[in-house]
This record gives sequence, structure tokens and C-alpha cells, in this order.
Amino acid sequence: FYYFIRLCLDKILLQCVLQSRTLSGADAINALRPFYFAVHPDFFGQHPKEREINENSLKRLNGYLENLQKPGFRSLKPTQLTFYVRETEPNSSNVQESFSASGFRAVSFTLHTRDLLSTVLDILNSCSLSTEHIQSLNVNSQPHKEVKSTVNRPIKWDKTYYSFTGFKDPEEELEQAQRVETTLISWLDDNEAMLSFTFLFRWQRSWGIAHRCSQLHSLARLVQQRPEVLKNVKGRTVVFTDRSGMSAAGHIMLGTMDVHHHWTKIFERLPNYYKLQKRLLFLEDRISQLLGGIQVIYIEELQPLLTLEEYYETLNSFYNKLHDSRLPFHPRSLRGLQMILESDRYAPSLHEFGHFMIPTLCDPEALQWFIFTKAQEARENLKRKEEMMITEKELIGTSTEKFSLDRLYKEPSVSSAQMIDCCKRLLEESLPYLQGMHLCISHFYSVLQDGDLCIPWNWK
Repeated sequence: FYYFIRLCLDKILLQCVLQSRTLSGADAINALRPFYFAVHPDFFGQHPKEREINENSLKRLNGYLENLQKPGFRSLKPTQLTFYVRETEPNSSNVQESFSASGFRAVSFTLHTRDLLSTVLDILNSCSLSTEHIQSLNVNSQPHKEVKSTVNRPIKWDKTYYSFTGFKDPEEELEQAQRVETTLISWLDDNEAMLSFTFLFRWQRSWGIAHRCSQLHSLARLVQQRPEVLKNVKGRTVVFTDRSGMSAAGHIMLGTMDVHHHWTKIFERLPNYYKLQKRLLFLEDRISQLLGGIQVIYIEELQPLLTLEEYYETLNSFYNKLHDSRLPFHPRSLRGLQMILESDRYAPSLHEFGHFMIPTLCDPEALQWFIFTKAQEARENLKRKEEMMITEKELIGTSTEKFSLDRLYKEPSVSSAQMIDCCKRLLEESLPYLQGMHLCISHFYSVLQDGDLCIPWNWK
């Protein structure tokens, strides 16, 4: 019994010593606050190059820190990062530094440490930021390897000790963690039912696979911590974009630079968003009735990204203007036609796809005359659009098959007419080296991070 008590005391003492020198994930975030403040992309709104570099580097850094906290990790590949820091007096160091034309300091460094504390210190020192505040976190600021010989001595406990005390065997936990270590694929497999029947994922920007995995991992971690937040997401589309909220199209937007607290607030606020969405649909129906049955639509590819609140205000303002003017449209005379509202135009126009583009500030009488005179042309354009979409789909299939492409797609800014012209000319060529590739029809030549090949639709 005395020996057993002695073992318990030794274990407790060992845990206390280890706890006094290790850094938790929350401590690491607090310690890195000066760094996050110095490199946060919001400070680079007028400098898109620096902003994008910081966004990409922050995602890679967060992935590195998360891997450090995984149970049973063995080693990490050295990760080289570059950040633009708001300009301070440059200090002499072995870190590569340069000043951009915008006045921000570029800092490049490589992470290769195996514990949180050393990693945090390396980041702060590389950016010439103070490390004095780390002392208040009650951790030993000396490198991990200097104390390893005193407290990290190998201790092997007998299996009966764990079965008698109820403590968890760390070796057994480590083996189990290594066997079932969570990856993106395994997490998606485990949650296949929830993901397949609850909501869909989309990205507003052309993020690479590494960024998408990072964003999905962040969402997965939130769901694990707060599984109840998904109760209002069923049947919806989740879009990772630059803003958080609900879009005019009814998609749930998660800002890629927002913290989990903001995402949680969005999920909790969804019932109110759904109520506003019902009011918005009712408003669209009222506008349609006033304009002879013409359908009000919102096309994400052709309109700016609007939140649900912004779009509702636009519709409400336009409805009040129409209601006061009392235009004499015959009921259902314009049924089958479509229109979108725009706030940056002053004159109505007819799109090649057949929908009317109506400014919110358009004079009601001018609007009435324009719709009457363009109604037949709009119907012809809509019919031609349907025919072009069928032709486009057939040409994409034929081109994919002929060149053995893994994927052929276009950017939203490329019209159906441009895509048709591009595919017809491609089919006249012999391009064996496209086999197995992802080909994107765009406006320029480039190779995306994931290996997709972009060519302009009017290639020569």
C-alpha cells in the first residue's frame, strides 16, 4: 500500500512539473496576440497582394499549430512562412526581411520546432516582437530541450497500476490515437450521413485544396465542440467567403477570417434569417404582381455579393416606389419574363440571356415603356439562352471525352457563347497532353495551386 501511494504521489508531482512548463492551445493564442494584430489581413485592405499572402500564411500557420496539439504526433515537416508586418524599426537578425513599396515589412521564417512554446517564441522573435508577456502565462520560457533531461525521464508503469487506480494508460491512448488519427477524409467518412443530407459546401473564391481542407477542419472542430449549432442548417448551402451572415441567395456565409465565435453566432441567428427570407420572398411576389407577373431573380454571377439584409432593403425601396406610382400593367401579361435589380445603374437594359436589368432608381414611367417595347425580344433571348445551354453542355461532354480530361469547366464570368466558341475551336485541335488534366476556361493563361490549367476562351 505504501508503494502504491508513493507511485501516485510521483505521478501527480510529475504532472505538476510538466504542466508548469507546457503551453496550452489557448495560452498559445493569447501569447500570439501581438503577432496576429501585426499581420491581420484587415490592415491590408488597400494592398491585395500583401493581404492575400498574409491570409495564406495564417492558414498554414494555424494548421501547423493544430498539428502540434494532436495526440501522438511524431514530427512535422519544416514550414516556411512569409508575412507582411506593419512597419516598425527593423532589427538586425538572421531572418530574411525586406520592405515593400506599400511600407510594410516582409518577414520570412521557417517553423521546425516540436512544441507550442518554442514555436510561439520563434514566431515572435522572427517578427521582432516582445516575448516578455509570456512570463505572465506561468510557463517556462526556456527551450524545451533544455529541461528535457530533468523532467522528461522515461517512466513505465505496470498495467495493474492503471486498472487499479482507473487512470488512463498514456501508451495505450497514444497507440489508439495513432490508429484512428482524424484526417479530413476520415472525418468526412465518419460524418457522411450528416454532410450528405444536411448541407452543401461552396467557396466564393478559387481557394486551393490546402485552404479548403483548413476551412473544413475549422468547421469540423466547431461542430465537435458545439454539435447543436447544426440543427438549423439542414438543407442549406454553406459558403466560405469574405463575410459572415446569409447571402441574398439564401446561402449561409462563413467568413474565412472570422473566429469560431462569429460562426457560432451566425448559426444561432439562422431562425431570424429564415424569417427575413420569407418576408423577402413575399416582397418579390408583390413586385411581380405590380409588374404584370415578371419574376424577380437574383443571379450571383452577375450581381455583387449582397447580404440578406442589404437585398431586402433594396427590394423594399423598389416596391414602395412601384406601389406609389401605380403603373397600369395587365395582370400576368409579362409572365415568364425575368428581371434583376441593380443599384449601380441609372437606365434599364436587356441582358443577352433575356432578363431585364432594372436600376432601383429607374423612373417608373420610363421603366413601363422599356419593358413593353423589349418584352418580345426578351422572350426570344430566353429561348436562345436555353438552346445555348444545351449546346454548351453537349460540347463540354464531347471535349472532355475527346481529350480524356478529368474535368472541363469555365469561370462564371465566361458566357455560354464564349464557352461554345472556345470548345468548337478546341475540338479542331489535337491535344494529347491534356489527358487527365483539369481544364478551366477563363480570360487568361495560368496554372492554379491545385494544378488546374487555365486558358482564355479566345485562345490563339
